Amino acid sequence: MRATLRWAHSDLRTHRGEALFLVLATAGIVVALLLATALFGYATNPWQRVFTQARGAHVWLHTDASADTRKLTALDGVESVAGPHPTASATVASRGTRASVELRGTAELPSVGRPLLTSGHWLDPATPDGVVLESGLARALLAQPGDPLTLPGTAQKLTVVGIADSAEPRYRPGEQPGLVWALPSAVPDPGGQVIGVRLTDPDDTDYAVQRAVTLLGAGAIGEVSTWQQARAEAQGDNRLLGQVLGLFGLGALIAAGLAVHGAIGTRIRGHLRDISVLKAIGFTPGQVVRVFLLQHLAYALLGAMTAAALTEALGRRIPGRFGDAVGVWQGLPGHTAALIVVPVGAVLFIGATTGLAAWRAGRVPPVPVPRPAAPLGGRLSGVARRALGVRVPPALVLGWHKAFTRWPRSLGTVARLALPLLLIVVAMSAWTTIDRFHSSPERIGLPAALTVRADAGLNDRDARALLERDPQVAAAYPGVEVAALVPGQTATIALRGLGTRADPYPYTLAEGRPARGPDEAVAGQGLLDLLDVRVGDWVRMTVGDQPQVLHIVGRSIEPENAGRVVSTSLDTLRENDPGLSPTLHQLRLTAGADPHEVADRLATAGRGHLDVHTVTNPADGLSPLRGVVLGLIAVLALIGLIELLTAIGGTVREGERDLLALKAIGLSPRQITAITVTATGCTALAALLTALALGLPLAHWLIDAQGRSSGLGAGIAQGPSPALLLLLGASAVLGATALAALPAARAARRRLADTLSAVA
Repeated sequence: MRATLRWAHSDLRTHRGEALFLVLATAGIVVALLLATALFGYATNPWQRVFTQARGAHVWLHTDASADTRKLTALDGVESVAGPHPTASATVASRGTRASVELRGTAELPSVGRPLLTSGHWLDPATPDGVVLESGLARALLAQPGDPLTLPGTAQKLTVVGIADSAEPRYRPGEQPGLVWALPSAVPDPGGQVIGVRLTDPDDTDYAVQRAVTLLGAGAIGEVSTWQQARAEAQGDNRLLGQVLGLFGLGALIAAGLAVHGAIGTRIRGHLRDISVLKAIGFTPGQVVRVFLLQHLAYALLGAMTAAALTEALGRRIPGRFGDAVGVWQGLPGHTAALIVVPVGAVLFIGATTGLAAWRAGRVPPVPVPRPAAPLGGRLSGVARRALGVRVPPALVLGWHKAFTRWPRSLGTVARLALPLLLIVVAMSAWTTIDRFHSSPERIGLPAALTVRADAGLNDRDARALLERDPQVAAAYPGVEVAALVPGQTATIALRGLGTRADPYPYTLAEGRPARGPDEAVAGQGLLDLLDVRVGDWVRMTVGDQPQVLHIVGRSIEPENAGRVVSTSLDTLRENDPGLSPTLHQLRLTAGADPHEVADRLATAGRGHLDVHTVTNPADGLSPLRGVVLGLIAVLALIGLIELLTAIGGTVREGERDLLALKAIGLSPRQITAITVTATGCTALAALLTALALGLPLAHWLIDAQGRSSGLGAGIAQGPSPALLLLLGASAVLGATALAALPAARAARRRLADTLSAVA
């Protein structure tokens, strides 16, 4: 045992840098995997907790005021019903901020879909104008219990008495109205009602919706929302961040395992005589294997324990959603198990790859086998001989030949070095795609920067004239958005009519062509998947009692409503309903205009008649991904550095036997150094080209696959710029040659006696 420890200690002193890099790389990988686990728990648990405690409804039906919703209680599979509650659409303002809301009248706390109070108290008849705000809406309005709310355009005043969490779809400016609970007397002129249905079997949600629509009549249904939609929306960007972290964490773990495998294999080839001596003095094959295995398991265990301790102690202090995610995750039942399983799994994987490489050390014979006089395939190729014939510098020719003379070993080195570079290319593509969302939103389905809605005090013509007078408004597109029932009546989608045929809305198309003729439309990926249709098909939907048949001629990139959007021109919708008037305007601004400044200016010019919102960019929720990408690139660079140092050490050791021959044919130490440097540079260049050839298509496929699964659709992936790729290539190749220069120079200046002992 003492001899084993002395050997391990000697090896550690010789390879301190490699040991440190292995510990840091393992720590980075485990931190990434633990954060991914925390984000998955954070994405699912808060909504699930609220839904369970509130006895959330599996289906919410918005109907007109005349619908007899009492029939729903008799449907098979319905456990209980909430409501009906009278509703009215309104706009509320607080502290200069406006929000579109749904006022929901309720006399007492419902038993299904019950709001969970976080502050304040529930509605009290003693405060007839009191309201309870959904927590997301309260944050947007900066409202607290006791704050007053105004309804622009009316004399009505409301007072916030409480704030509550809800499992229903959250407030999104310009897309989803916020939820306000009020006494029925505080709901002016209710235009509809809402009823929540809790089912005995949540898996029957689609069938239950279909039966409810059939029972009440399609014309009575305004909108349908289900618990699956609310859950997916609540998970949102957190789940995506978890997927990205998990994917790169697993990729980095595989790269680290391969790097350790290559490092041990190279070390074994360089210490065959030492291993033979160990066996000659009594070491068994099992003891030799354990030397390497326990040594690298110790490195991996140290890195994993450090990562777990740092995540547990400091994780909640990370700014933003990562800190929030870790804080929530630490309170979940499976937190302790995950904190143990993830690091142990990483250590076991590294141990498995270490064991495979160490097994070769156990097979080394006790008596050193004389090395062949020349390596297999050591003869110069015809290309190399011709290059020497045209007076290409011998160092370059011999360096290139040395890098690829042993194809199996050379390909293994190139593959191990290419894997972290490939993952870096994918990470850079993700970064570039996010930057594209921010810098060119019109290319990912957001040509308009502002959404404007005018109240009854301002007609459409005057509103449009007011908007177009602003010098930074490039175009104002009138439009309308309504909820439509899909065929089968199992869900609602968004039907939009924007722009006119004379002035069409500039949709971002990923497939097909723009909608120009009558009954032509474009649709998002989410809608195509929901209806199982493709570009070129006809779809039928129902808006109230009116059927609408549209020809899908293109697929647009749709960041809103999970891509469940079908868009056509306002003229097409007016053909079916001549009295249809615009309810909103989408504003495209001039280059360089600040949307917030324009929104404030228009709101002031509208004198309370305009409700102006900036269009939400989905990339805003992905901003934390930039920090993740930088951290991952650093971890992958460490892994690549480990593999590069291993390759350099192997090249230098294998060149020791050729040192006498190279000096005998007249090569100087500088030329001998150049051979090793050239061999390392060629290996790095081959790995870089492999990473680019495989990484760029893989990045496009992964990003587009995520776009398809989220409903956004394929066609959003953006590869890194040529300048960025050139910088990566230069850093990899020049860094490799610079690292190889010093050990190669030392080896080239070794004394002849040392060289003879090394090759003996």
